[in-house]
Amino acid sequence: MVTMPETATDLARAQADLAADIRDEEGEIRPEFLSAIRAAIKAEDRVALNALAGDLYEADLGDLIEALDQEERPRLVAIMGADFDYAALTEVEDIVREELLEEIPNEKIAEGVRDLDSDDAVYILEDLEPEDKEEVLAKLPAPERVALERSLDYPEDSAGRLMQTDFIAAPPFWTVGQTIDHLRDTSDLPDEFYELYVIDPAGRITGHVPLNRLLRSKRPVKIEKIMLEADHVAQATDDQREVAELFKRYNLVSIPVVDEAQRLVGVLTFDDIVDIIDEEADAEIRALGGVAADEELSDSVLETTKARFSWLFVNMLTALVAAAVIGLFKGSLEKMVALAVLMPIVASQGGNAGTQTMTVAVRALATRALGLGNAPRIVRREILVGFLNGCAFALLLGLVAAFWFSNIELGFVIGIAIIVNLTAAGLAGVVIPLALDRFDVDPAVASGPFVTTVTDIIGFFAFLGVATLWFGLG
Repeated sequence: MVTMPETATDLARAQADLAADIRDEEGEIRPEFLSAIRAAIKAEDRVALNALAGDLYEADLGDLIEALDQEERPRLVAIMGADFDYAALTEVEDIVREELLEEIPNEKIAEGVRDLDSDDAVYILEDLEPEDKEEVLAKLPAPERVALERSLDYPEDSAGRLMQTDFIAAPPFWTVGQTIDHLRDTSDLPDEFYELYVIDPAGRITGHVPLNRLLRSKRPVKIEKIMLEADHVAQATDDQREVAELFKRYNLVSIPVVDEAQRLVGVLTFDDIVDIIDEEADAEIRALGGVAADEELSDSVLETTKARFSWLFVNMLTALVAAAVIGLFKGSLEKMVALAVLMPIVASQGGNAGTQTMTVAVRALATRALGLGNAPRIVRREILVGFLNGCAFALLLGLVAAFWFSNIELGFVIGIAIIVNLTAAGLAGVVIPLALDRFDVDPAVASGPFVTTVTDIIGFFAFLGVATLWFGLG
């Protein structure tokens, strides 16, 4: 077993050495470390297993759990017993956590979450079936149970679900000396805190005091003299994304959370918000690619197939619309084979340009950088960008087509089509996400098929239409 470090520096060094031992140069779990863990599980050797995994960071322990086979995970938890850190379950994929919790007895879960921060405990409990959740909560001490039940009553993606219910609060008439003495004498303080909150007799927040401001003040000074106004406060029912925007906009370290009566009920810290920002960015990337936000690598083949089918079905329908446009110019294609060769280039360039614009627009909408106020300017900008890129590629592709097929006129035709399609792509890439957002439809999910359809239809129609008129192929 690793000996307990005597100082914070020793602790950091010991944890860094341990992390280096379990991971290779690319940050992956070392095969030999994983083999040692599996051998200890197979032998049910608690001493060896706790020596190997007992002092791991919760994130490292989470990665280790995911690296194990499904049947090995509950055995790891059972063998480690009280030395297993249940906070590691907040670091694994949802499906892994849900499957593992189904295998762990409720009394063990209750023992495990008892020592967790309230936000981590809520994160685990919300995955349990209602009857299991009630049984686990019933086994907790009354104060902890009441706090967790209150957090679980808030909407799923609200600040109330994410907040920690442990915080430091003091009345305004306390002195700095009284406050510091209270902090030193109280044994059940939060593991980490950055600010002291000032509340009135009804528990309503009136201000806050950063710890550095507290420690730099003289002992006789009253808290009300050094407190700052509570400029940024989150309602417990606020959406987590809105709170994350506050953290990003004002570079906050923590923010108090209040209920409908403005009573202080919890606190959110930057480490909680980093997870939300990461989840939102991940969800946006998945949505733009037509992948469900909750799809994980651990999902089964059947689940993944069903989740992706709907997106592919929508794309098939839009492709049929584009094919119908091509069918209108069947005669022209039969008379001039070169059109069939060059046609995909026009559609592809338009699709890529539309996707670029759409990605920027969706991201700007998500971060509230794009709205009705600046939409006209952004639309004009993207149309101009599309037109200028269209002119550049019209020249390049026009020359290629003219030399390839020894037909200068064909070069002019594809050049005109490219300009029209890239300009339309710039317009569609902004207007479609804006319109969807206006009608409360997630633009990250729904913009792709619409933008692709528009660029395909306009690209095919412009190229084949201009060619039909130019060469008299109708």
